Amino acid sequence: MKFELPKLNYGYDALEPHIDAKTMEIHHTKHHQTYVDKLNAALEKYPDLQGRPIEELLTDLANLNVEETDRTAIRNHGGGHFNHSFFWKELDPANVKDELLVKEIIATFGSVEDFKKQFTDSGTKVFGSGWTWLVRNNQTSKLEIKNLANQDSPIMLGFQPLIGLDLWEHAYYLKCQNRRPEYIASWWEVLKLI
Repeated sequence: MKFELPKLNYGYDALEPHIDAKTMEIHHTKHHQTYVDKLNAALEKYPDLQGRPIEELLTDLANLNVEETDRTAIRNHGGGHFNHSFFWKELDPANVKDELLVKEIIATFGSVEDFKKQFTDSGTKVFGSGWTWLVRNNQTSKLEIKNLANQDSPIMLGFQPLIGLDLWEHAYYLKCQNRRPEYIASWWEVLKLI
């Protein structure tokens, strides 16, 4: 079974005026679709890996019996597929505030506003392309803010992703050009989870 581009539960214009429809459409139908296509291509010669959930492939990446170039493709494109699938769900305008997560954020960071400031500062400092994540460390159960390069995914490192911010320029360049802090502020406007 091949991986497929997930359908969004909302229109590309649903996040206007904060995230523009054209960016959403290109981001979803071009960038995410490319991750899916290249992941499927990397798995073509490994029938035993086809049909495995993306989470399994990424968490077991080091142990996969594949050529190194294919492992890199699975890491990059599988991570891109997982990360973006997560991202689309968290942006859903139908989401409601996660009160338990809010309580944990307050207990860990002092307040939601302090968390947002730390998360924003961390995201603003990402060099080049990558993601900023709020994760739960599976060993300590504590919440942490993590910056990961490229399409590396928190699940590869034993973290449970809770909130993820795509900081690749394709996520914001049409509207915000090089103004990443403006994009991050817009992203907070559409995130309903906290």
